Amino acid sequence: MAEPLCLACGSREVAHWATASDVEYASTAEAFDYVRCGECGALSIADVPRDRLGEIYPDSYYSFSGGALSPVERVKQWLDRRMFKKLLRGIAGETLAALDVGGGTGWLLSQARAVEPRLTRTAVVDLDASAAPGAEAAGHDFHLGRIEDFRSNERFDLILLLNLIEHVENPVAVLAAMRGLLAPGGRILVKTPNHDSFDARLFRHRSWGGYHCPRHWVIFTPESFARAAAAAGLGIERTALTQGAPFWAVSVLEALSRRGWAKVDRARPMCRHPLFGPLLALFAAVDILRKPFGRTSQMFVHLKAA
Repeated sequence: MAEPLCLACGSREVAHWATASDVEYASTAEAFDYVRCGECGALSIADVPRDRLGEIYPDSYYSFSGGALSPVERVKQWLDRRMFKKLLRGIAGETLAALDVGGGTGWLLSQARAVEPRLTRTAVVDLDASAAPGAEAAGHDFHLGRIEDFRSNERFDLILLLNLIEHVENPVAVLAAMRGLLAPGGRILVKTPNHDSFDARLFRHRSWGGYHCPRHWVIFTPESFARAAAAAGLGIERTALTQGAPFWAVSVLEALSRRGWAKVDRARPMCRHPLFGPLLALFAAVDILRKPFGRTSQMFVHLKAA
């Protein structure tokens, strides 16, 4: 194994933080170490499983699953539409263009388009070729590949990077690629975990759900993310901490499964466990109530060109 380093800032001033395993999908029985950077404070997976994507992202992975929306997902869809309406209202222009990096079939772009008639041009960049037909059927341009390799004469007023930056080996390069695609006055919206939170500390040594091990390779704090954004030529307009119910749900189910009270295995990943939905609803409410008193474990970051 190569000497570990901070994936967020490149520093080798790192120390062991935790050891975790894939408690959600049981894609591998191997345990993975996470290290904390002494310079910026971000967490990084010590041995990046870059050549094992087919193994650690099984066919049962939630991003690949379809089906009807649950009540919790319907509430989230409503909240997403409210967020997009407010965000797009602050961007000037008679017509707008939006790009979703890692957006799959473009379902989030469809939500944004539903609330903003000026949003007439939408595109997705994604590594999953099977998402192309769905994206194109919904009226989005689809580009197969990494954002670092994407080339376009189009400049985008809104770029979405939701639940993805934590999955990459070089987050600064990803942010810099997006900076080059941003239209004047445009905004980038990032959603990513925050490990400076109560649940992250409580379940630090119990495969905390925010590790999403071994698929989350770098986990920021608001401060370490601001540093990475600045290195990519981006400035922070606003950071808003939000509820981390999925991380709570995974952590609690893992604790229950250790005691034999909740069966979790490869055939039924945690997101399909009958307790997962109720735990999501419970801990979303818990986090909303406690947010004024402490940091929660997910954050939205609004970026602009520096």
